[in-house]
Amino acid sequence: MPDYFLDIEYNNIVYGEQEVNLKEFECCTFNHCDFSQCNFIGVVFIDCTFNDCIFSGGKINHVALRSVFFNRCRIEDVNFAMCDKLIFEIHFKECVLDFSKFYTLKIKGTTFTDCSLVAVDFMAADLTEAIFDNCDLYRSEFAKAKADKANFKTSYNYTIDPTKTKLKKAVFSLNEVKGLLFKHELVIE
Repeated sequence: MPDYFLDIEYNNIVYGEQEVNLKEFECCTFNHCDFSQCNFIGVVFIDCTFNDCIFSGGKINHVALRSVFFNRCRIEDVNFAMCDKLIFEIHFKECVLDFSKFYTLKIKGTTFTDCSLVAVDFMAADLTEAIFDNCDLYRSEFAKAKADKANFKTSYNYTIDPTKTKLKKAVFSLNEVKGLLFKHELVIE
């Protein structure tokens, strides 16, 4: 049985490789913590918030994220694809997620607000009703993804091939529609 922690605030902690393994955190807040050296195994976060934390390069292969909020976090080159998929719910605000992977994940309704999502792998992910609010999606990959009813209206720098991505009723701005037509090599003025 994992160690259980409820409603605790953690501040300015640098976690070692196995320090959080086999632990369950519920309604906890992490402020200015560094998880970049962690190799998460059997870790559960339920209704937790991470503020100004670092996950870049961390191995989150065996972690459950259930209603988790990341605010102003650095989460570069992190592979979310191997996370526990039971009740998987995450939200990001003002985060850097460059080079991270959400390959094949069901992340319906996920919100990305004011995030850098450069070269993020969303291939074959279910992004139904996801919200990309003012996000930089430069070189992010959406092939075989399902982004029905997703909202890209205020985001920019995306290149999404509508012949390879399901986009039924997805919302885009007229200014950025060129990101849907890139493969046709059209000049839009």
